[in-house]
Formats: sequence, structure tokens, C-alpha cells
Amino acid sequence: MEMLNERRRTVASDAAELAVFEFGPEPGPDVPTLLLVHGYPDDHRVFLPAIRELAPTHHVVAYDTRNAGASAVHGPGGDYSLTALVDDVFAVLAESGAEAVHLVGHDWGSIQGWAAVQDPRAAGRISRYTSISGPDLGHFSRWIRRRVRNPRAWPELAGQLLRSWYVGAFLVPVLPEAAWRLFLARRYERTAKRDVGNDPVRGLALYRSNFRGPRKPAAPVRVTVPVQVVVPLKDPFLAPGLVEGLEAWVDDVTVTRVDGGHWWPATRPAEFAALLRQPGATP
Repeated sequence: MEMLNERRRTVASDAAELAVFEFGPEPGPDVPTLLLVHGYPDDHRVFLPAIRELAPTHHVVAYDTRNAGASAVHGPGGDYSLTALVDDVFAVLAESGAEAVHLVGHDWGSIQGWAAVQDPRAAGRISRYTSISGPDLGHFSRWIRRRVRNPRAWPELAGQLLRSWYVGAFLVPVLPEAAWRLFLARRYERTAKRDVGNDPVRGLALYRSNFRGPRKPAAPVRVTVPVQVVVPLKDPFLAPGLVEGLEAWVDDVTVTRVDGGHWWPATRPAEFAALLRQPGATP
């Protein structure tokens, strides 16, 4: 397997030190930049198979989010709010050397990406967004509320709530930490063929910082950059119907359904890379 020419740096962001990894040529007029943001319980390595496909032609930037891998948060407790996570996206973007990037997010990285493209700082800096298996939290909440009010949609609602069982489980004290240490980490590693170390325990803070207590969803900010939403049809955590209603606040949205599971970017890296190389997918 071809060795990647990895360049590593550390980027400071809001009491966090982010481990950032760059691959491929330096950014330039003919070298588009991809900024890849991973989810939970992964780190940037989830993208390495696809990066091998993309690095010959793209400047690729990936980083360990503040809850994962070689990144670290300073101070007691730490801040894992969505606001802090979005600040991290823009801190890494500012150090990327690129005028504009194609932002790509998977799972929690996708949740952060949705918030980032609605941030005023995205203007002129994020030229395109690809979302995989991670909804905008406000859109998710509005989708749930609409179906609560419509009895005909209750079966679809029940299906998604069953898929989301783990969110409530992760909010319980102590037990999720014990489960990860006793058996979940080994099960994940056998499936993903990656060592997750203690990252799953650290990453529980994502759920506990962003899902505790009832919250009324904020009105969406209109998204004007082109957005591609990739829907793995075998994803056990997210219903394909969650894309319904995006066109109401995303000006240019394309939905691409793929034959794969939640970790489609890692299990089908050539297909994932080909999707990012499609005409119109570069800044």
C-alpha cells in the first residue's frame, strides 16, 4: 500500500490543541483543498483509505476533533459544545493555507459541518459542503416535531427513535464508560479494524454537552453554498427520510443515496473519493 506523505501540525483553538494532518500537494489555483471532519468514536484515521485515493490530486486536511485522537482540551471539564466545535473548524481552516475549502463531514463531523456553513465566517471560506450520516441538529429536531404532530408519520418517527436509542444511553452517568471499557471498544475495533484507545470515553462529552435538556430548535440560517447530502441506505442510526425538508433552507442541495452502512466513507473509500472528485465538487 502506498505510503502517505503526512505533514502534522498543532492548531490552537479555544483552550484546545488540535492535531492537524495534511496530505498531498500544497494548495494552489489548480490544487483544491478538502477539509475532512470525522465523527464519533473515530479520529482522522477513518479517512485514511480515501485520502490515499485523493492525495495525488488534492490538498487534503484532516484533524482529530477536540474529543479524539492526538488532540487535547485544557482546563477542568473542557468545552465540547457545538459552538466550540465550530470554532475548531474555522481555526483549522484559517491555518490550511487555502482561500476556500470543500468541507466534508461524517457523523459528528457532519453535525459540526452543518453548523459551520450557517456561520457568517463561512462566507468565501467554505465553497461546498458534503454531509454524510450526520444531520443538522435543528433540522433533526424540527423533523421530529413535525412527525409528532402528524399521526400518519408516527411509524417513521418510531423507526428513527429506535435508531437513536444510543443517544439516551450515552447520557446516563458511568454506565457508558464501563460499557466502552468492558466490551464496546473491542467490538468496534473488530468491525472498524482501527484502535480507538480511550477516545470513546472522551467523546461521550459530545452527547452530554449538546443533548441534555429540552431545547427549542433555532430558526435555520439559509445556506447558499452547494450542499451534497450522502445517505447510506444501510445506516442503522439514521433514517433516509431525514433529508426531507432540507430544500426549505438550503438553496442548492443534492441528495445522493449509496449502498452502504454508517461507515461508508471507510468501507467504500474509492467510491467516496470518486464522489468528491465529481465535476462541481471542487472549490
